[in-house]
Amino acid sequence: MSKKVRIPWACLEPWKGKVFKGEWPTFAEMITISAERFPERPCFTDFEGPGESKNTLTYSEVYAKVQQLSKWMVAQGIKKGDKIAVTGKNSPQWALVYLATFFASGIVIPIDNGLHENEAGNLIKTAEPKLIFTDDEKKGYFRQNFSHIPVYSLQPKEEETYVYNLKTDREIEPNEPVQENDTAAILFTSGTTGVPKGVMLSHKNLISDCFIAQTNLEIFCTDVFYALLPIHHGYTMQAAFINPLSVGAEIVFGKSMAVTRLMKELREGKITIMLGVPLLYNKLIAGITKGINSKGKVVAGLMNGLGGISYFCKKAFNFNPGKTLFKAVLKQANIYTLRVAICGGGPLSPDVFKKYNEMGIDFIQGYGLTETSPIITLNPVEHFKIESVGRDFSPYEEIKIIDIEKYSTPGERPIGEIVVKGPMVMQGYYNMPEETAKMFTDDGFFKTGDLGWMDDEHYVMLCGRAKNLIVTSGGKNVYPEEIEDAFQMYTNVQQIMVQGYDSGNGEEIEALIYPSDSVFETLGLKREEAWNSKEVADVIKEAVDAVNKLQQPYARITRTTILETPLAQTTTLKVKRNYKK
Repeated sequence: MSKKVRIPWACLEPWKGKVFKGEWPTFAEMITISAERFPERPCFTDFEGPGESKNTLTYSEVYAKVQQLSKWMVAQGIKKGDKIAVTGKNSPQWALVYLATFFASGIVIPIDNGLHENEAGNLIKTAEPKLIFTDDEKKGYFRQNFSHIPVYSLQPKEEETYVYNLKTDREIEPNEPVQENDTAAILFTSGTTGVPKGVMLSHKNLISDCFIAQTNLEIFCTDVFYALLPIHHGYTMQAAFINPLSVGAEIVFGKSMAVTRLMKELREGKITIMLGVPLLYNKLIAGITKGINSKGKVVAGLMNGLGGISYFCKKAFNFNPGKTLFKAVLKQANIYTLRVAICGGGPLSPDVFKKYNEMGIDFIQGYGLTETSPIITLNPVEHFKIESVGRDFSPYEEIKIIDIEKYSTPGERPIGEIVVKGPMVMQGYYNMPEETAKMFTDDGFFKTGDLGWMDDEHYVMLCGRAKNLIVTSGGKNVYPEEIEDAFQMYTNVQQIMVQGYDSGNGEEIEALIYPSDSVFETLGLKREEAWNSKEVADVIKEAVDAVNKLQQPYARITRTTILETPLAQTTTLKVKRNYKK
């Protein structure tokens, strides 16, 4: 199917040569353009008013606050290329620091608010920022351990250091403006207890990826984006922050995944575009399915039938009656206003993907890495493939599959490592030229480290990380993430990690499983007393047996380990693979 000829960045043409002179505007130039285009439209919204009431700033109000703060930053001695760190929960204040840094010609260092203090401190030592902005809980630590760096607050409790109150009346000579190829942000992805690895992204990286991604998804100034996942992360930063700012859309900042808070923000925020990770969407659909099933088999059967009709209409005629058919269900779940739901951070179960589309919500998947700003594939709403993490953005980028003979099992899918070239690919790792060089092929493609394959229409199917590949004694390749994904619809399994183990006769497959609370509730048992009981093991075995039936004989789980405590997770809710075989 041919792509629609639509150039999302055509809206920038009236400002080219005036506000910006490069191929792409810098971040500050893009915000200037959006403030001129949409001055009175809502920009930042949170629910931090009295009684958790709604607060909204328009684009013109945000622009004025950004100018005030950036002028203050320059008055504090910030020079072009200086670094400014920001860490805290999602908030308009966090976003204000991020944007003001660019108008002061600085480099922003977004730090994971979920890190332990010593881990965050390690990143500060590496990045050497000139200013630190933080929520109150880490303020004391930074002041005690980094007394040479001024620390300011994202919260109003300490008025004299509160970000909204920082301003100067002095006449300030602005810094030389940045250019599109200058570094905009350094995002730290790993190594928080050793030498941190910081991904350097230029203004061109971030802004080009923003507009190029919109070739596969049209967004509007009337959209309301929900920034629920941590905004320091490249996925949220691009999809729920940079993208909406480019079109004059509204951003609702979510600070907590607590169910009552989540439901309130979805309902009162009137969210139209939400992004999440598989775990979040699995929980949401599980709640909806449970509600439907509670009405009895007849109602559940009727709903399933209507869902099948809705999905057929969507695929065959690009028309989905699901919003009408499931209106009551969607309203009860506070997602009736949703226009598009985007999933990243790993492949989603096709069954979950299908359920959302059946209910009238355009549900799509994307794929990328921090090093690629991060989006490199996205499923178009009008021609999505349920098994794919998205179509590439050719001709604006190029994706190849390499080393197929190394990673494929003969006679099966042509799987290899995914590599990419395009304007969204990082500048490199901060102060790590050797590490940077290792990440590129001889012909300049960035090596993602992910395994997958691509069809004739340039849709990418993801299998897993190359470093997690399990090779069985029979020489078969097993991708643990594919097995893990098969458990997404089994609500008795809260967490799973698949790995290889030495059985004495070669490498076989083990599943580490943390049962969900519902297992113990159904059995009438307490987790702390019965986590390793036979009753729990039997429930988990049912799920394992069901998934094993779907696997090739060599990819079946032969050992299951039930865990007493949950597996460690990243801030995007992915399990950390730090367990030994």
